[in-house]
Amino acid sequence: MQVFELTRRLIDIESVTPNEGEIGDFLWQQLHNLALRFDGNAERMPVEMARDNIFVRFGDPVVVLSTHMDTVPPFIASSEDEQLIWGRGACDTKGIIAAMITAAEQLLQAGRRNFGLLFVVGEERNSAGALIAARNPRGSKFLINGEPTENKLALGSKGALRFEIQAQGRMAHSAYPELGDSAIEKLLNVLQRIRKIELPADEVLGSSTLNIGTISGGRAPNVIADEARAEIFIRIVGDANDLRSAVARATGREADAREILFIPPVHLGSLDGFATTVVAFTTDIPAFGGAWGEPFLIGPGSIHVAHTNEERIAKTQITEAVGLYQQLILRLSN
Repeated sequence: MQVFELTRRLIDIESVTPNEGEIGDFLWQQLHNLALRFDGNAERMPVEMARDNIFVRFGDPVVVLSTHMDTVPPFIASSEDEQLIWGRGACDTKGIIAAMITAAEQLLQAGRRNFGLLFVVGEERNSAGALIAARNPRGSKFLINGEPTENKLALGSKGALRFEIQAQGRMAHSAYPELGDSAIEKLLNVLQRIRKIELPADEVLGSSTLNIGTISGGRAPNVIADEARAEIFIRIVGDANDLRSAVARATGREADAREILFIPPVHLGSLDGFATTVVAFTTDIPAFGGAWGEPFLIGPGSIHVAHTNEERIAKTQITEAVGLYQQLILRLSN
């Protein structure tokens, strides 16, 4: 299947986390057929019911190309014009999958072996597929992780630290606020202190950033709120312990802070001849934990349009990525 056609076919399979069953079946068929044609070995790697990682190897894999098959909601069907392919997952990461499969097929046709392809589930939520893969390595020395970096090798990616902040109060009639205890006011006090936390910076990764993503609470406009909560997301660039302590101090006695997610930041290598960048988003690389080899991060598309209604990928970048993935396999396997 031609690379643009394959990209659109993948986009048109809805795979919003955790609905990766259908796209997993499709990729299994594609990689199983590739294995039959070129004397490889394809396997399903169960993660949970109806959700499998898909892996294929040709010989003893030195290099493995990997990315995730799940997307964020909502599903958006594919379309294209002369320059771009549009739709949910176009750049994150259906176009990347298509480029990786095409690169592999062309290398196999040229007689090259000793590499593999690994497509995992769950990256957009909790890296469930990568965590399972980390427990089941296949001996590779290098892992090329695909995310939209505009075909530049990422020198590093920021980590993530997410909290749920919850405040409790006491309901009362709003005409008599002295009889109640507003959870919303407590929460606002806590969030104001959190916003004043000094965030660390890194020479390569840049500054940490803080986002207050959700706020909810209360019963009605004329009722003193007895509960309120918020979710905050910090993109971290260094050790998380100081930030954990700062959030705890800001929360004080007015609320509780529950840590929901932690992903450490990573510093990555470069290779001569490849343009470089630094990305603020998190990836599956920390979840792999080095079990599949030294990681590199590169892929076509721009993260700035991922997760949006305007998600798209340039056809020229998909084509370029096919060649870049081949170069990486050839260089790292020699």
